[in-house]
Amino acid sequence: MRLLVLGGTQHVGRAVVETALARGDVVTTVNRGLTRAAAPGVEALTADRTDVAALRLALAGREWDAVIDTWSGAPRVVRDAAELLAGRAGHYGYVSSRSVYAWPMPLGADESAPLAGGDADDSTDDDYAAAKRGGELAALRAFGDRALLARAGLILGPYENVGRMPWWLRRISRGGRVLAPERSRPLQYIDARDLAAWMLSAASRGIGGAFNAVGRPGICTMGELLEEAVRVTGSDAELVWVSPSVIEKAGISPWTELPIWLPQDEEYGGMHDADVSAAYENGLTCRPMPETIADTWAWLQAEGDPAPRPDRPPLGLDPAKEQRVLDEIAGDR
Repeated sequence: MRLLVLGGTQHVGRAVVETALARGDVVTTVNRGLTRAAAPGVEALTADRTDVAALRLALAGREWDAVIDTWSGAPRVVRDAAELLAGRAGHYGYVSSRSVYAWPMPLGADESAPLAGGDADDSTDDDYAAAKRGGELAALRAFGDRALLARAGLILGPYENVGRMPWWLRRISRGGRVLAPERSRPLQYIDARDLAAWMLSAASRGIGGAFNAVGRPGICTMGELLEEAVRVTGSDAELVWVSPSVIEKAGISPWTELPIWLPQDEEYGGMHDADVSAAYENGLTCRPMPETIADTWAWLQAEGDPAPRPDRPPLGLDPAKEQRVLDEIAGDR
């Protein structure tokens, strides 16, 4: 398959490129050329895709069987790329998000759940849900049923530059008592490499439409995830499990200060409880959790921590705040 990846150097884009090369696809990327050198075997085109004239020049006279687009900013940028490629590519895979569903997401929601508002022509990205929904509408407007909308949930694995699992691995590797939230909390996530493999397979089979592209609910628990991180890092860390009420009382924010974890309540419960039957019926498979954790740690050891992303809030619990809560817990016992 002749594949164009818009981006291709970080997180899901990097996973797409590596997976495509392993499949034997002919891979072209287009990006600014600032983050990483192109992988061996990749045709690398240089352009700032936010400049439609520069993107048009880079893509001129070329055709591809499929395009994968990982953009998470203003919908207008997806619109411009999709319109340029509509007559020169057979398939458009857009890495969307389950954030496109109206908040709060209901438990067990499938692809028919109510959606947030969005505008394909919007030049802003202040509202993540609206931006992702606008990107979906842009892809659909240009490609119709040739567009695949992969509504990913939590994405983990090597190259995760959001920094959720990297933060936990680094914190646990430092050892000592580690504040750990709700051991029994079921999680739902996808390894970026599994998302990439499924999107590429869907492209080669001409599958379009919207799919919740994430692993099954309860793929593991918070306890299993963090206990595996202790094992993989070889740390002497002691996980101190606390209830959601302790976390709330301490003023600790879920998802950001304690990455990955969200309370299992009416507001947040649906984030780890999507109906993914449609994606699985169309070929999605997910690797075991220990493989994802081990490979993420190996990547961090080899390449170091990912650079902070300016479009995302900083993650992780301040050490002093963590120690204060741990001391309060110890005093109550």
